[in-house]
Amino acid sequence: MALDDVQARRLVRDLHRVNTSIYWTDLILSATVGWGAFCLAVATPTFSWRMLAATTIAILCLYRALCFIHEISHQNYRTLPGFEPVWNLVVGYPLLMPSLVYSGVHNDHHRISSYGTSDDPEYLPFARSRRLTVLFAFESFLIPAALLIRFLILTPVGLVSERFQNWLVVHFSSLTINVGYERVVTAELLRKVRRQSAAILLMWMAALGFAVGRLLPWRAFALWFIVTAFASFVNTLRTLGAHAYESSGQPLDRMGQLRDSIDTPGRFWTELWAPVGLRYHALHHYFPGIPYHSLPEAYRRLVNTLPISNTYREMSSPSLAHSLRSLYRKGMSIWK
Repeated sequence: MALDDVQARRLVRDLHRVNTSIYWTDLILSATVGWGAFCLAVATPTFSWRMLAATTIAILCLYRALCFIHEISHQNYRTLPGFEPVWNLVVGYPLLMPSLVYSGVHNDHHRISSYGTSDDPEYLPFARSRRLTVLFAFESFLIPAALLIRFLILTPVGLVSERFQNWLVVHFSSLTINVGYERVVTAELLRKVRRQSAAILLMWMAALGFAVGRLLPWRAFALWFIVTAFASFVNTLRTLGAHAYESSGQPLDRMGQLRDSIDTPGRFWTELWAPVGLRYHALHHYFPGIPYHSLPEAYRRLVNTLPISNTYREMSSPSLAHSLRSLYRKGMSIWK
């Protein structure tokens, strides 16, 4: 039975307004607690229980703060004035994941003409290969190394070579799953990449200078690598549990995207691995304009309204573990 699009849109019509106070409060609290826990982990004895506890808190809170990059890609300076530059300074630049790597890229994942195709930056046929699924999960631990190379080693070359800068923008300036994805270069994008890359380089050169001057412990960089690697791993598991990945490679309309996507409403702890509304991924693909703080209410309305709920409940999973097992088994059965 097809979902009644008109009725569904009527149900959530009033939920598209952005509450900036929620965004700012959430970001400030997440970043403050995350960086505070990070500093505590740096200051406490290595492998002590306090260090391990502080590191865990730093991973979860900074991961939550980092996930606002997804909201930034769907909002703009009118709905969230000043949010993107502040987010970059407190989260994106220190973690080497500036907004440039996602804004303008993520939109192609939602586009009807590219979702599930070779032009989709965030889609691979995981349902057809368990090996690809496992490889993708564990290579996430190498993402911090790739970020260090991109923004600390290759940025200076790009700043002095326009040709190399163009190559960086096309092939090495996007947070993607699909390594074959090529970004379209525009003059505005080039300026944005240069500006943000230069800001990151200055911030990190200053941090390295503090370390050389013994004002910052060198172990802070090792801890940065650990925090970033585990945050990347959690996000990778979340990504694998966000879709069925059963696309044949042909474009899918909004209903097709909905059926190929997964909601995991779960319990309160679900917010730890799928924060900032990311646990309602199917709902987000159907209504990408609803801000994260309104997604729980939108989900509640849809699953409690007949006949919509009969169809919509099919897109829900009881847990991340269930979604990952299902994806792995699909790949295993096809591989056999």
